[in-house]
Amino acid sequence: MPKYEEPFGLPARLLSDPEMIDACRKRDFPRVFTLAKRRGGFHASLIARRCDLTPSRVGEVMKGERQIRDIGVIERVADGLRIPGHMLGLARREWETPKALRGDTVHVEQRGPVVVPGQRPTVASALPSVDLDSILAAASGPRLSPSTLRALQASIEDYWRRDDQHGGEVLRPAVVGQLRYVIETIKETPDGRFRRDLFGIAAELARLTGWTHFDARQYSQARMYFAEALQLAKAIDDRQFMANVLACMSLQATYEDKPADAVALSTAAQDTTRGHGGTPRVMAMLAMREAFAHASTNNRSAAHAAIAEAHRQFERTSDTDPDPSWVTYFDEPKLIVDTGIVHSRLGEAATAEPLIADVLRRGHGANQRGRAFHAFWLATTQLQRGNRDQACHTATVALESAAVVGSERVTGHLREFQQRLAPFGKEPAAVMFEARLRAMLS
Repeated sequence: MPKYEEPFGLPARLLSDPEMIDACRKRDFPRVFTLAKRRGGFHASLIARRCDLTPSRVGEVMKGERQIRDIGVIERVADGLRIPGHMLGLARREWETPKALRGDTVHVEQRGPVVVPGQRPTVASALPSVDLDSILAAASGPRLSPSTLRALQASIEDYWRRDDQHGGEVLRPAVVGQLRYVIETIKETPDGRFRRDLFGIAAELARLTGWTHFDARQYSQARMYFAEALQLAKAIDDRQFMANVLACMSLQATYEDKPADAVALSTAAQDTTRGHGGTPRVMAMLAMREAFAHASTNNRSAAHAAIAEAHRQFERTSDTDPDPSWVTYFDEPKLIVDTGIVHSRLGEAATAEPLIADVLRRGHGANQRGRAFHAFWLATTQLQRGNRDQACHTATVALESAAVVGSERVTGHLREFQQRLAPFGKEPAAVMFEARLRAMLS
């Protein structure tokens, strides 16, 4: 009888299958484990052993009775089943790097693509393996030029546009891949202008990756990438970008219900760039972030003072200011709507409503997440003022935009609105909104 050999990792044909790709992207581990068992040769006890789980837990996950959300467990699943990190929204795993790039000897096994008779080859079968691709890239070395740097910067701007339109979860694997490529290029680039520019690009990619995790409410991963962005910016003493990252971390702290941290991070952001090239637009954005932080502690006087400082700084802006590209989004409508949101957070609905409504009427172009987010806050102020029918109508506008953008942060706000409707749950407008929310979530 031939000896049974345990599979080393999931076969390439399964990892390139659209069903497995979709299951990994959604972190649908009941499907991942079921596919691993049926088509990858991983029975439940083997999955448990490789992923450092109990067999009973694996069985419960496969039945849909338990979920896997802890990032540490997700990393063990990736390593145990040899699922590339990008498929699960993780950083590149150590075992994905070829031994040749780790300084060890490497044995390259030559093998042809597996073709099943009568089956069309997949796209993946026509591509080089990850290991071979990395080896060839390392052998060719970086070919840097001003046009290369412009192309990398343009791709970041495109990622942000697509993040606004569709959410960042789908973009994340591509962004992480580009981040790791830039970091490897930095290691091979001598000191000089190109190296400094590469550090700046890597910092922006790390912040974008952190933002996509934050928007998905995956806070531990977001914090890791924000910290990486901070270190990359610090390496080239880019004080303005360091302040930008600290401001992102402050906003995340408000969502994690850590108001003291939010205030400390927002004030540190301003201290970091004050007197070190911070333009009026940058300082206005940072002051508004401080206002958000104070609102989370319900400190009215401090929040109002921060709002006043944001408006004072914004009045000093000029078209000739050397604003970094990442702050150009903070225009007059953004200043106005953020002012309204801070007032709403403080319970000052009468002041907040006309500010948010004015910006919502102006439109958001392709920024579906911004439209959903602002519609939620307008609905919240309307509900605070007792206009329940109008609030439900506005919240439905938020639902329409939320349905086309993958943002757990926006979805979470809509669930909060549903909870605030609970005392009025039998009213027709509330019943209709809840039905539409359930339909969207399903």
